[in-house]
Amino acid sequence: MTTVDAGFPPAARVLTADDFARVFAARRSAAAGPLVLYACPAADAARGPRLGLSVSRRVGNAVVRNRWKRRLREAFRSVRSRLPAGNDFVIVVRPGSVPVGASGARTIEEAILGLVTRVVQRPGYGAAGLPGAPPQSRRRR
Repeated sequence: MTTVDAGFPPAARVLTADDFARVFAARRSAAAGPLVLYACPAADAARGPRLGLSVSRRVGNAVVRNRWKRRLREAFRSVRSRLPAGNDFVIVVRPGSVPVGASGARTIEEAILGLVTRVVQRPGYGAAGLPGAPPQSRRRR
């Protein structure tokens, strides 16, 4: 018997290459440990927050990559109600071990909330990625 995961429907995911490109092009990011979070206001501000994941082969084999994705999706489900609506987020995972157990889950949830807060509260974030917004400088942070 298969069950549909209603906790993370397609409407809550960044799915298309165009959406990923728009989030990356906004150049709004923050990093903590092995996680890098990119954020961009969504085209539809009434929509809830959406999540996209990028876990490359450099992170590990398929078992490790899928473990990261499961852990990140579950953390996003847990904190989704506390995230600002109308935003698209993409999490890129850098090589590192997957936090395990209940304390690992809390660590990832706290990391996601902290990264979102850091990115969204930066000056000029609201105009990031919107048509007609000024291009961002290439300065490294």
